[in-house]
Amino acid sequence: MERLHSKLLMQPKAIDSKICIRLVLVPCPNATGNEHKVANQWHYFESISPAKHFWTLLVNPHKYSYWPKKGLVIFLGGDQFWSVLLSARLRYLHLTYAEWIARWPFWNNRIAAMSEKIKQSLPKHLRKRCTVVGDLMADLTSQAKDINPLPNKQGEWVALLPGSKKAKLCVGIPFFLELADELSKLLPSCNFLLPIAPTTNIQELETFSNSRKNPIANNYQSGIKKIISLKNDQSLKVMITKAGTEITLIEEHPAHNALSQCDLALTTVGANTAELGALAVPMIVIIPTQHLNVMQAWDGFLGIIGRLPILKWFIGILISFWRLRKKGYMAWPNISANRLIVPERIGTLYPKDLAQEAFDWLQSPNRLEGQKEDLRSLRGQPGATKRMTKEIINLISKEFLSSSDE
Repeated sequence: MERLHSKLLMQPKAIDSKICIRLVLVPCPNATGNEHKVANQWHYFESISPAKHFWTLLVNPHKYSYWPKKGLVIFLGGDQFWSVLLSARLRYLHLTYAEWIARWPFWNNRIAAMSEKIKQSLPKHLRKRCTVVGDLMADLTSQAKDINPLPNKQGEWVALLPGSKKAKLCVGIPFFLELADELSKLLPSCNFLLPIAPTTNIQELETFSNSRKNPIANNYQSGIKKIISLKNDQSLKVMITKAGTEITLIEEHPAHNALSQCDLALTTVGANTAELGALAVPMIVIIPTQHLNVMQAWDGFLGIIGRLPILKWFIGILISFWRLRKKGYMAWPNISANRLIVPERIGTLYPKDLAQEAFDWLQSPNRLEGQKEDLRSLRGQPGATKRMTKEIINLISKEFLSSSDE
């Protein structure tokens, strides 16, 4: 967005004066409802429409704002169908950034692909609409290299990513805290990092570790003893478990630089596996199923059904069993490669067993480096931000030129 803003300022006045950038958030089973608050902190958008307003926005766009006659809808993440609907409703041009696949190529004026593989998967007569721009995530991670460096400590660094929403955190926090305690016993030199997602906060983490507020925490011995600020760096906080394990908390977002310095990540399933893959951070994906009644964090239509108020518990279990029994991968690197790149541990899992596996990985530098190389091979080339901005400017320019000729 920063590059797009600067480029728009360089456009002819007749174009620049008419352009505004708006953010429309769309329905997503993985959303927390706080995404619009996070986006508001960036100060890039003239207006932000929360996901809960999407359907009314689609039915009556002018209820929320004036929409110009000419415009462009850009898909950057989520379900591509929502942006297709919005562009059709507003009668705007449509541009999709396709990281893995372009699902609605006929409805796109242009497709910006992460790799040549995506372009070749399109019908031959539609490939002329597609430009391979490269990997946006690679650009984002390189731009964040000076943000949130890790404290200067000797030893291995392990990142803990228990999730970003309640359905995952209520299981993830007690499970991952005990996992950290167990790994610390095996490898006392190990340091831990926990990046806090922008949709949650430290207070919520404390709530999920409290057995009185989160019954699942009763199944685990670990918990949060206290949270302190570092004396030499007040911007960093350290969580100390009941067993005395110290976990550095990163509140700034994105935490790409800190994550990229880690030797291994222990993570739940989700978009974070794509982020770690882009950073080439070796990972173990952990999905403990012993608490299936609260695991209604699936994507798409299944996730919506799994949160029905009356049948929530029963359907949530059935969906989880069905999803877990499906043949297929759940981590983004594995889905992209269609083979096992990173280990996926699914089932009745115990922190002690996962700690042993993490210890074995940390004691095998060649295995870690091998996974790093596999992750790097899946991503596109850097420089995507510049090429993507060029595609956007070209479409906008053509749109304004055609309107001026009318």
